[in-house]
Amino acid sequence: MTGLFDKQRIVAKPGASRWLAPPAALAIHLCIGQVYSMSVFNLPMTRLLGITTSAPGDWKLTWLAAIFSVAIVCLGLTAAVLGKWLERVGPRRAMFTSACCFSAGFLIAALGVKLHFFPLVILGYGVVGGIGLGIGYASPVATLMRWFPDRPGMASGFAIMGFGGGAMIGSPLALALMHHFASPTSLGVAEAFVVMGLLYFCVMMFGAATVRVPAPGWAPAGYRPSAATSNKMITAGQVSADEAIKTPQFWLVWASLLLNTTAGISILEMASPMIQEFFPGVITAAAAAGFVGVLSLFNMGGRFFWSSLSDKIGRKATFATYFVLGTLLYAAVPSVGATQSVLLFVAVFCILISMYGGGFSTSPAYLRDLFGTVQLGAIYGRLLTAWSVAGIVGPLLMNFMRQLQLSRGIPPSQAYNQTMYVLAGLLVLGFIANVLVRPVAKGHLQKAPANARSVPQGATPRTT
Repeated sequence: MTGLFDKQRIVAKPGASRWLAPPAALAIHLCIGQVYSMSVFNLPMTRLLGITTSAPGDWKLTWLAAIFSVAIVCLGLTAAVLGKWLERVGPRRAMFTSACCFSAGFLIAALGVKLHFFPLVILGYGVVGGIGLGIGYASPVATLMRWFPDRPGMASGFAIMGFGGGAMIGSPLALALMHHFASPTSLGVAEAFVVMGLLYFCVMMFGAATVRVPAPGWAPAGYRPSAATSNKMITAGQVSADEAIKTPQFWLVWASLLLNTTAGISILEMASPMIQEFFPGVITAAAAAGFVGVLSLFNMGGRFFWSSLSDKIGRKATFATYFVLGTLLYAAVPSVGATQSVLLFVAVFCILISMYGGGFSTSPAYLRDLFGTVQLGAIYGRLLTAWSVAGIVGPLLMNFMRQLQLSRGIPPSQAYNQTMYVLAGLLVLGFIANVLVRPVAKGHLQKAPANARSVPQGATPRTT
């Protein structure tokens, strides 16, 4: 059984197509991306006892928001702590472990719902499932970029696009399952968790079974590493994960991702009530749900569009675009809302959320440019702690600012205006952090390996 997970078994044979790699990555990310649709369970879980209305013993909606936050925190921490392990064991073992943890999280959460014991739900979906998220998020990205050294931005976009689109599958699937299992004494939440856990395990195992890594020294036809490294921002060497976090470049990219993500996740967390309060009496709850769905599309599409564009204009220029354009758009939201143009309002937020998604898909390629590929998965895992912080700070900031404005007697339709200016200010700070990124000093680079076996399996050695 152990041999099935040996990295030697998943080295691609000569002539294998690299285009077989994206489906394996998508199989993982489309599943774990379900976390973005976890909110569809929130209202039903406030009526587990009362069924039609909340009973005295039912869980509060404010409690349920913690499930998502805990999962995101565990995602970032797991990716950071286990990053070097992921590089050592390879993508197949990582994907299998991710499938086991993510699916087990659903099953434990189902037991928590059945017993009506909230800490068990947090432990299951938030902690165990969150560990599965962290393991499954980083490994496919590093693998794809080794297959596409000529287009690393596009490669990371392939995988991370799936994570952004996971809600498009997870949300209707959850609703359909709850409707199927609903009865006069149950809302079908526990049963839906069980089925989803088993289904996702099967799909993720497809990814684990089909993933392959390129052989040492492999490169796509016509690829010239020397041409790529003519860009001063792209290192000609390799930097280890432990060394990378000692560089200012890592922390500047970390800050850039943190600030871009904090702004975007603030909007996603409050998208439905926000548009209803900006346009009272005009936007219904159903229309607001449609707005959330459109944002999900742009979140997904932006991950591929912006990361692919970064292959043409560079990672630093792409991040600069996020910050400059994002600052202008966030600052314009109050004026756009005052026009009462729903179409213009939606268009502004679609662009903003596309850049939120783009930040995730561009950052792995940014790290690859700066630090090479030898421990890219481990370095990216540590970068994802920025997402963990943003997952806490963003929603807290949005809710605190909104409540502060309401307490001062400001109408709900204007309660978000000050928040938009704060978010614009965050992106100004992000722009400064990105401007300060410079090429990595040669002193951080690893010494040339004595022989080919010192190059990790699946890494693409560079020549200059």
